[in-house]
Amino acid sequence: MNNTTKDGQKIQTMDFNASEAFFEQTKIWMQKYKRLMAYYKCAIMEIETKFDVLNEEFSLHYDRNPINSIHTRLKSMESVREKLERKGLPMDLNTIEENLMDIAGVRVICAFPDDVYMLEQALLKQDDVTLIERKDYIANPKENGYRSLHLIVAIPIFLAQEKRMMNVEIQLRTIAMDSWASLEHQLRYKKDVEFTEGMAKDLLYCAQLSAELDAKMDALQAQAKIDTYTFDEE
Repeated sequence: MNNTTKDGQKIQTMDFNASEAFFEQTKIWMQKYKRLMAYYKCAIMEIETKFDVLNEEFSLHYDRNPINSIHTRLKSMESVREKLERKGLPMDLNTIEENLMDIAGVRVICAFPDDVYMLEQALLKQDDVTLIERKDYIANPKENGYRSLHLIVAIPIFLAQEKRMMNVEIQLRTIAMDSWASLEHQLRYKKDVEFTEGMAKDLLYCAQLSAELDAKMDALQAQAKIDTYTFDEE
């Protein structure tokens, strides 16, 4: 066997070993990533349970439920990668935990605007919930008309061998706010359709009508003397 053949075999062996090592590293990374996502899923379950308990308590006190529905989501790996790229950050587990606050998401749809703030207060009173960030797009809507209350909270999850603090994004909004946001997203990001300035203006007008509807519903709530939770009753 000549030297050229021997050198070729060595290169092939080195390439194979490098590929095998890369595959093994990728496998280990994916296992760690899945474990981290499982932790976020546990945090979602904790927050969802807290809202379920508050809803049940309110039902016992006042014979009505402030929560119409609860929706949860875990950000996909593709969404995580795209967001990190936009921030100029590497696809690293520590980077994900430290820089992405919305991996775990919980959306709470309420009956009345007053319920949004009541539920916020009730949640943040709990001593295992830490508020990290608050953005009130109800009091200060976005330019496109979007309204919702956004909270980033840290919540502990208790595992077999440890306790971990996990971040969860919470969106609280009324039925009217949610309907507008869902339809706006479908129209704005519909494929193969140009989103025009005229459409944006019409959506903003619809958002204003949505805000007027919520104000009317709050007024009707007061007229009907529908009870709202007050913390000094306890």
